[in-house]
Amino acid sequence: MSGTAGMAMIASLLGEPARANMMAALMDGRALTAKELAYAAHVSAPTASGHLAQLTEAGLVSVERQGRHRYHRIAAPLIGQMVESIMAVASAAPDPRRLAWRGGEALRNARTCYDHLAGRLGVAIADALAARGDVRLAEDGGELTPSGQQSLGALGIVAAPRRGRVFCRPCLDWSERRPHLAGTVGSALACRCFELGWVTRQRDTRALAITEAGRTGFSEAFGVSLP
Repeated sequence: MSGTAGMAMIASLLGEPARANMMAALMDGRALTAKELAYAAHVSAPTASGHLAQLTEAGLVSVERQGRHRYHRIAAPLIGQMVESIMAVASAAPDPRRLAWRGGEALRNARTCYDHLAGRLGVAIADALAARGDVRLAEDGGELTPSGQQSLGALGIVAAPRRGRVFCRPCLDWSERRPHLAGTVGSALACRCFELGWVTRQRDTRALAITEAGRTGFSEAFGVSLP
């Protein structure tokens, strides 16, 4: 399939509101059942199955079987990056075309973007790491410096290169219009924050709650303080 034909096909898939809602629901990095995705898309179970079949055939969603259950997730980090970028463009669109995303201030404050931290929290951490020279971020890529390896290592964050995935890169944040940290480094950072209990997931949304331990931890480790 040619580049323009493929682009048109992907755009048509994501241009359908139910499928767009499904992809947004999967952006928290977890695998969800068809029933959960039907709820997120506000459609019936048979309709959800049809949409999921199209997303799977296009390579946007992958399916994992566990016993009698089938779980759906975003097929690759690149797909998650694409969805987040579309959200960034949509949030900047003039009314009345601007899309209203669920979650409000909680979603804007802290959320997951595929498997890394986003929102004000993710952007503030990226800013802090860049300001002290722990990472170097450019429009087309990023680098974890030796000082960054040391400072993140002190928090128990060890990011090793993984085949088929960018090691360190910026990801344009759709609500803040500025980059947060993605790639293997961003994923390892988010995973460690969950392990430390600094953030917890909120039900039925990508929004994250910052715990009391997290407020202390983010302040001490990155100088980040959020309301």
